[in-house]
Amino acid sequence: MEELQPSHSDTSVSMMGLSMSRSGGTSSSALKRGPPSSFEGLEDETSKKRFKEDLGNEPDIEKSVAKPYYEALAEDLAQELQCGCCTELVYRPVVVSPCQHFFCGSCCVLWIRNGGTNCPACRGVSTIVTPSRPLQSIVDILLRADPSRERAERERIQADEVYKAGCSMRIPTPREASPEPNLNQNADYVRPCPHCAPDNAFGWRCPQPVIDYGVDPERAWHLDDGNPPGHAFCGNCENLLALRAPSTTKCDLCQVSFCGVGVPGRCLAAPLLSQHPHNMSDLGDLIQSSEVYGCFDHNTVEVDIMLDYLTAQEISPRHIYREVASHILSQPNGFRPLIELDLFVDIHSVTAGIDENPDAPRNRICRQCATEVMLWGIKDWWIRERQKGFLQETVTRRPDCKEGTSCSRQKDLAHAREYNHIIAPRFSGDSVFSTDASMTGTQGSPPVFAAITADAARQLEPEMAESRGNATVTDLPTNSFLIDGL
Repeated sequence: MEELQPSHSDTSVSMMGLSMSRSGGTSSSALKRGPPSSFEGLEDETSKKRFKEDLGNEPDIEKSVAKPYYEALAEDLAQELQCGCCTELVYRPVVVSPCQHFFCGSCCVLWIRNGGTNCPACRGVSTIVTPSRPLQSIVDILLRADPSRERAERERIQADEVYKAGCSMRIPTPREASPEPNLNQNADYVRPCPHCAPDNAFGWRCPQPVIDYGVDPERAWHLDDGNPPGHAFCGNCENLLALRAPSTTKCDLCQVSFCGVGVPGRCLAAPLLSQHPHNMSDLGDLIQSSEVYGCFDHNTVEVDIMLDYLTAQEISPRHIYREVASHILSQPNGFRPLIELDLFVDIHSVTAGIDENPDAPRNRICRQCATEVMLWGIKDWWIRERQKGFLQETVTRRPDCKEGTSCSRQKDLAHAREYNHIIAPRFSGDSVFSTDASMTGTQGSPPVFAAITADAARQLEPEMAESRGNATVTDLPTNSFLIDGL
């Protein structure tokens, strides 16, 4: 057989392999085959095209990468700007000094109204609350970047009604701590009043101090023996008080005394026109009061008309009370008709004092009696208020019900909407009440007798008929405000 001879190409390959082995190997790129001539120049153009595309996509890549950082920053800011009370993004921020905690202005106002005497966050002693412009600027920047974090419009409106932007406020000083309970005290015996102790903090000592049961049980005063001499029980906190103490005040209507030291602002019989009616802080309390509807014979239509008017005119229950009290004071008999009706009897759970002079002027009143006065006169106040002409024509043009205030269909909504039932009493012949200028309407209208309700007038009808020559009491349409026989 003929022996095969290696070709020239095989020899060159083997020689190349030998040289590679001697040099220790070579790079893989040296073994790659070059591109064909038909593809020359395409690689450079493709690389340039890809490079341009990469440059064009760089801003999008940066935005996609930066967006999470912006969202995280906004979230961190929103967390740091949370109100310490409502835990929402702070609205109208205010700063408490000296601790520098911040809150919504409305939250801080409500905190103070509810008896707060320190910082709501740290409970530290605080003095003043001031608006913060730097915080407001940061909040504005955050809301411009992310408007979805803005508080709801309804919340902002409610907050603006509570707190006026830019106003500073003071936090009241904390009240003194209550004394430690006396474990040796017997519930059947009277505890000494705050002025009975010889070294009390009020600078005045009771001339007839009550003996503490824990000190001398034999001389202690038993509750079954009534009030200790020179003492009474407060109509608000029901603690023992000294009648002659400088802080003690007495309501001239219910004859109940108040200590003036138990609960500031509440254990007090204030001057007549400066008192606050009890449980009647705002219109919400008036709406929720069932007694108001009782004053209008449970005619919900007439009450709703009045409440809409009060809301539109921004009239508070305290304003109504003041006008009712002022009107009663302008009458010749003052509060005497109300006292004779026993309107102020058994208002408090404590024993009342004795009215030694029924004809004495009435200068001070407690919160509970102020509420009774307001409820007693609110319907007649509304009769006078309607004369000012602020009501809509759809209300004033309703015909008067023939049965007047005694109509038994007032609870029927359809009937109450169709007919007017706010009707003033009319008196024939001589009147037992004054007809001075203070009772005249605001636009020169004839006087309206608001010192007596229609029901009370009917109760007095037999006596008036007997003494005035069969005088009658009838109902007068409110829309005309005419009074005969004057």
